[in-house]
Amino acid sequence: MALPTAEETGNMAEMEMQWAVKAMHHAETYMKLLKTVGGNNFKLTAIDDELYADFKKNFSDLNIEKLDESEFKTEVSKAKWRDFINKYENRVTDFNFGSLVRIDCKGDYTEDNTMFVMRTQFYCIEIARNKEGLNDSIKA
Repeated sequence: MALPTAEETGNMAEMEMQWAVKAMHHAETYMKLLKTVGGNNFKLTAIDDELYADFKKNFSDLNIEKLDESEFKTEVSKAKWRDFINKYENRVTDFNFGSLVRIDCKGDYTEDNTMFVMRTQFYCIEIARNKEGLNDSIKA
């Protein structure tokens, strides 16, 4: 059985719901890890150090403590992120899957404190937050 093309799927409510459930499960699991283990006590990928260095080199001006969603939506930033993400296609599992990231690292996942990003963006932002101690206040 062949999968439908993007044109055939449109915005199928069932597919959107499946994505939302998976993204929320990922977010909940990550918050549980932060609250119980602490961000400095686990790795998100096998290449955390490389991702962190490359992210800081390419996005040094990005405020990771409190993200500005508009900084991710310009055509220039979309192209820059696309090129960055695609470098990790064969090295980061689910590199381009949709994920949820907290806008303000001091808060939990809420409707007002969450934005959609690609999985590699999530990893880069959260690895940086962990390495720089910005998630330390989350641990219970």
